[in-house]
Amino acid sequence: MPKVTVDGQEIEVPDGATVLQACELAGKEIPRFCYHERLSIAGNCRMCLVEVKPGPPKPQASCALPATEGQEIRTDSEMVKTAREGVMEFLLINHPLDCPICDQGGECDLQDQSVAYGRGATRYEENKRAVTEKYMGPLIKTVMTRCIHCTRCVRFSEEIAGVDEIGALYRGEDMQITTYLEQAAEHELSANVIDLCPVGALTSRPYAFEARPWELKKTLSIDVSDAVGSNIRLDSRGREVMRALPRINDDVNEEWISDKARYQVDGLSKRRLDKVFMRKRGKLQPASWDEAFKAIAKAKPGKDIAAIAGDMVDCETMFAAKALLKACGSTLVEGRQTGMDYDVSNLAAVNFNSTFGGIETADAIMIVGSHIRWEAALVNVRIRKAVKRGARVFVVGPQWDTTYPAEFLGDDLSVLGELPKHVVEAFKDAERPAIIMGGAALAKGALGAGLAFAESYGLVKDGWNGFNVLHFSAARMGGLMLGFAQKGGLKDIVAAKPRVVFSLGADEMDFEPFADALKVYIGHHGDRGAHAADIILPAASFAEKDGTYVNTEGRVQFAEKAVFAPGDAREDWTILRALADALKVEVGFDSFAELQAAMIREVPALGEEGLAAYGALPKGGSAAKAEGRIAAYPIKDFYLTNPIARASAVMQQCSSELLGGGELAEAAE
Repeated sequence: MPKVTVDGQEIEVPDGATVLQACELAGKEIPRFCYHERLSIAGNCRMCLVEVKPGPPKPQASCALPATEGQEIRTDSEMVKTAREGVMEFLLINHPLDCPICDQGGECDLQDQSVAYGRGATRYEENKRAVTEKYMGPLIKTVMTRCIHCTRCVRFSEEIAGVDEIGALYRGEDMQITTYLEQAAEHELSANVIDLCPVGALTSRPYAFEARPWELKKTLSIDVSDAVGSNIRLDSRGREVMRALPRINDDVNEEWISDKARYQVDGLSKRRLDKVFMRKRGKLQPASWDEAFKAIAKAKPGKDIAAIAGDMVDCETMFAAKALLKACGSTLVEGRQTGMDYDVSNLAAVNFNSTFGGIETADAIMIVGSHIRWEAALVNVRIRKAVKRGARVFVVGPQWDTTYPAEFLGDDLSVLGELPKHVVEAFKDAERPAIIMGGAALAKGALGAGLAFAESYGLVKDGWNGFNVLHFSAARMGGLMLGFAQKGGLKDIVAAKPRVVFSLGADEMDFEPFADALKVYIGHHGDRGAHAADIILPAASFAEKDGTYVNTEGRVQFAEKAVFAPGDAREDWTILRALADALKVEVGFDSFAELQAAMIREVPALGEEGLAAYGALPKGGSAAKAEGRIAAYPIKDFYLTNPIARASAVMQQCSSELLGGGELAEAAE
């Protein structure tokens, strides 16, 4: 490890570190615009200038200069100060004074660094250049006159997202960042360039002119639009969530989130259930809580009461529902609302065991029945990193547009038992082989064949478990940990012919088999589940309650309450607690703290944030074979997978324009 001296302080730095990283290790702040820890080095903004000896007697760009033994680095000399002032002056030559109307105001790197490192006045008296606006789709607003050509957006699109959509045209002062053919950026991670942009050139179109950062209350939360469990921050004003931004968590989402996680939040205030409804003479009509509870009690539910959990329910709600049913003498609980019935006796067999960070190190990956770009866009980013390191990827299922080289082996699941010779060799030679089983594979009963594949090709070895199941429901792993699953799936509940069915935000299920039951919907949006219900009890969304969530790799995470639920809506657990009184049963908790403590007593792993330990993978048995064809993937539309997204005007627009090929109607039309 080389030793360098930074402003008189000697430190050791890792091999391969740059001078900029060495300065940061020494606690010195180095200004930068083009440099970003997760992107390749461009070295084109020149803001990170420092003085280095031995070397030429001039300032040098620290982001692109390797740290070597014996270097003397100065970050505070007069030469460095003057050089940075000069660079800032050049950067501001064509920059418009838009700060009062720019959405980046208050969070702008250019503002902060011009105050800290710039001169007090400008000497530029020529005409400023202007650049025409570029259309980058319904999510990204552009004011390209503000662009300083740091190329962060270009590098993100090419290196992280793997979609060659943004680039530079022309040279010198004619240079422009554009999507080439003036088309929308169509990939699932496109809006991350808004966070990356250090100026106001790329800002959020739906959030334009809505609020300033100092007006907002910031709440730490978890994204529930998929099973990745991305760490997000909800910014709210009053009772409205204004925006969602990513939080850095290297183990889960690094510092990216999907466009759906970012923009579905406008659906939190639309199509909301804010009062109790009961079906009278075939129509849903407003009612009181008392009326609804009396109607449920009148049905005299006992052993014939069932609860089905939706995709975005927190662990506390599921535990409260299970406690209520247990007090009534029923065990009919299920979380797989679409009807899947795989074996859940060993949770290691339905977990993403490699972890997201681990899958980056795999050298042969078999994807079975999963459109990963839509089911877990951030896992697709990890697989792309593995491919960059030399991994080979094979896919069983219908074709989809991967962002890396991958070989499709057809849509017949039987190929798992008779792989082509070159695929067999790839897995036999691999040091860290992995398989990813998606929802389409689980629906076809291929879990056993996946376990057999893991056994045949040695996917489990010292320090490595390459067997992975990729769920796309935020509630799935938490539900399985709480035993929210029947042996035969939803079929068992249908066969039991329950008299009362509680739907906990279950909007994707088929309610037809429960035509004779009293259907009680406890949820937050007027979606499919509410349309089929006999009684609607308005509940809180994920942003309106504290809750525990477990992602597809078994990582337990906690989300905080950002705002209050609208109207008469209540937190789910309080509704279930009040129902217990109406049904005259004891559930053993009267507060959220008591409920959480009871849940942790039953499942201790839910009390510790981090990866839960599920034990060893069961033996699949070489006899297990997969049969049938994967005709389609479960997600038909990336932007409209849950009730919040379906209520979101932004997600509807994305679906129409980016997937449906629809054009935006002008006001005059």
